[in-house]
Amino acid sequence: MLAVVSLALGLSIFAAWEVLQARVEERIATEFEHEAGELRTYAAKRPATDLDQLFIGYLQVNVADRWEWFFTVVDGQPHRKGIGHSPVTLDEDAALVARVAEAEQPEDGAWPTRQGEVRWASIPVKVKGDPRQGHFVMAIQYSQHRQEVVDAVRVLALTSLAALALAGAAGWFVAGRVLAPVRMVRQAAERIGDSSDLTRRLEVVGNDDVAALARTFNHMLDRLQRAFEVQREFVDDAGHELRTPITVIRGHLELMGDDPAEREETLALVTDELNRMNRIVDDLLTLAKSEQPGFLSLEEVELADLTVSVIAKARALGERDWRVDEVAEARIVADRQRLTQALMQLAANAVRHTPEGALVAAGSAVDGDKVRLWVRDGGPGVRPEDRERIFQRFVRAGSRSHQGAGLGLAIVSSIAEAHGGRVWVEDGARFIIELEVTG
Repeated sequence: MLAVVSLALGLSIFAAWEVLQARVEERIATEFEHEAGELRTYAAKRPATDLDQLFIGYLQVNVADRWEWFFTVVDGQPHRKGIGHSPVTLDEDAALVARVAEAEQPEDGAWPTRQGEVRWASIPVKVKGDPRQGHFVMAIQYSQHRQEVVDAVRVLALTSLAALALAGAAGWFVAGRVLAPVRMVRQAAERIGDSSDLTRRLEVVGNDDVAALARTFNHMLDRLQRAFEVQREFVDDAGHELRTPITVIRGHLELMGDDPAEREETLALVTDELNRMNRIVDDLLTLAKSEQPGFLSLEEVELADLTVSVIAKARALGERDWRVDEVAEARIVADRQRLTQALMQLAANAVRHTPEGALVAAGSAVDGDKVRLWVRDGGPGVRPEDRERIFQRFVRAGSRSHQGAGLGLAIVSSIAEAHGGRVWVEDGARFIIELEVTG
């Protein structure tokens, strides 16, 4: 940025130099034209009888400005000087006087002197009745006017350098503060890469784009941390739950003899354990997928149809007194398949913990901006101290601890949370899924 600003200032100083130089040239040309016009006006108003009368009279009434002077030449010889102090004695320069005397038309040019360059202009003058040839010479010390331009450009350059230095210092300070969060993001990423610690977060201050970047980085770390936690939980859970059936299978296979009946019994046991392992793996994969963005496929779901269809499907789970408590005549935006999976899981859980012919009912209702789906049964229910624990993985609490791997209710909880809702149990054996009304 300093390089760009320096280039811009350099171009502006160069442009200022060129403009001021052009104005000096224009001012000198205008001054020569003005003096020539005044001489013609004076000669017209005061006719002279000879060159002496004309030149002397005009030089007496016309006073030169600063860094200007006038002199006259008659027949190739210096004649008179104008009023005022002249730092340069051009009338004593024989070469210039000879050149002026040869001019038959108005002429101008530049002439070097010890005091610097001088711009001059000569006007041939003739007076009727006087045979002599005269020349009126105007001179301007161009080097002084140019020095004014140099001084102005020097001041402009110095002030520009000072402004550039101040702008650079201020820009460095501001850029450091503005880019500090970016530096923090880089340092945090380096620390995470070195230590694999995903718990670090950036401190977000302000509402600008850099602060938004820091918030986005923190959000990304949240997702990464959760993804690693899900991966770790999956590996731990799989290792924990699969170790037992693998040990059982290995032990029975090692002890299996040649007796056909024993072999058949062992194979049946091994097949059962393998089926259980397959169910555990499927449940673990479902729980792992519940943390992913594509876990849900949202669509418009009619609650009444969902409730009735779940009871119709659940009848195949066992001989129970299946009922529908009530249905909500409402539509919500949700994943119909996942909600069906959750309700069927609750229904299967109810079948496992109730005897044949026991009551199992499902229902749905709208309560303000909430939608509630439930499954209840006539079983012994869940003890109050276990009502929160049972939704954790591999927890089989109280009277409902004798079957399953303890993943079913965890899956129900994950599906509810994926919809932005929650699940809980009340009155012992009434499991309720609560969702926000959307759609």
